[in-house]
Amino acid sequence: MDKRIENFAKLAVEFGVNVQKDEDVLISTPVENPELARLIAEESYKKEARKVAIDWKDDRITRLNYEYQAGETLNEVPDWQVEKSRYQIAEKKSNRISIVSEDPDLLKGLDQVKIAESIKARSEKTKEFVKYTMNDIVSWLVISVPNKKWAKKVFPDLGEEEAYNKLWEVILDVSRVSESWEETKANWQNHIDTLDEKASFLNSHQFDKVHYKSSNGTDLEVGLPKNHIWMSAGSSNAKGDRFIPNMPTEEVFTSPQYDDVNGKLVASKPLVYNGVVIDDFYFIFENGKVVDFDALVGKETLAKMLESDDGSKNLGEIALVPYDSPISNSNILFYNTLFDENASCHFALGKAYPTTIKDGASVEDDKVREELGINDSLIHEDFMVGTSDLEIIGYKGDEEFKIFENGNWAF
Repeated sequence: MDKRIENFAKLAVEFGVNVQKDEDVLISTPVENPELARLIAEESYKKEARKVAIDWKDDRITRLNYEYQAGETLNEVPDWQVEKSRYQIAEKKSNRISIVSEDPDLLKGLDQVKIAESIKARSEKTKEFVKYTMNDIVSWLVISVPNKKWAKKVFPDLGEEEAYNKLWEVILDVSRVSESWEETKANWQNHIDTLDEKASFLNSHQFDKVHYKSSNGTDLEVGLPKNHIWMSAGSSNAKGDRFIPNMPTEEVFTSPQYDDVNGKLVASKPLVYNGVVIDDFYFIFENGKVVDFDALVGKETLAKMLESDDGSKNLGEIALVPYDSPISNSNILFYNTLFDENASCHFALGKAYPTTIKDGASVEDDKVREELGINDSLIHEDFMVGTSDLEIIGYKGDEEFKIFENGNWAF
């Protein structure tokens, strides 16, 4: 797999954040598997990056901190951390690459109230920097590497080393990475073109609302804001450079009208939030807001997520992903949102991407953003709803158009 991993790093730099000469690169990565970050750093310098900085993360230390630190200590966000973010993100506008690799059960059994309050405190202190990615001011990318605990969760019947290697192989497969760099580039260009075509079609119709129905109980109507924009794999930063925020990616997405969502929405896959698995859950929406919910697994954690702030009970993203797609067809439950959301149509609770509304990225005033119909929140949490029999109907005035049938594109 060595050649494929090298191509994965090259893909992250050239197609992912699209590093340009004299730009900075900021990589967040786990200490357990540092090799991809090192390769990305090398590829960035080959593209004449000015500087590459690495933020290391350690799952074991993270759990120890949540287990033993007092709540008031966890809630501290030192000024130097804020200034570091201001320098790297706001001043230098670094290309941001997040390499995610977490144990799905990392924080299982710990105090969820303490964890939620700590995350909220950090989010509030660093809120000013969220716009640099949510508004596509800078290029950003989320990719993944395996770790052994995560691999055993995904492949419990395999030995630890075998599971780890298997997960690496699958990550490269669904990320369309081959041993040939030219083939890898062609895979991605063809894929981007396909998703762009779907987004273009949806944008040309400007549906007023969409209606979701599936046999698991989902029956939901979602209003769409005026001048909404369906986006696909590629985005453009403030300088006009193209980049791809997620690898893998299979979605075409936009923002719902935050106060016009009504009905029942049933999750089709587990969600891992704050190191805890949430499963068998649903939401009831009225006028855009969650008014009832339940979960057979992780209900307390789900409740804390919904209590994050005023906008956490409203939807901020609606994303279309065909059931017949590489990740879904792998029949693997990854317990990792980056992969599971790209195997399934999904929604996100919380903050909307301002770029999904015409001129939305330039809006700073919360009241104007609300008038445009897009939600604001400290959180943005995706959860999966796609099924093999999902039907989605788009409405434009009195006209109906079938968007999804039997879980797949109908056009």
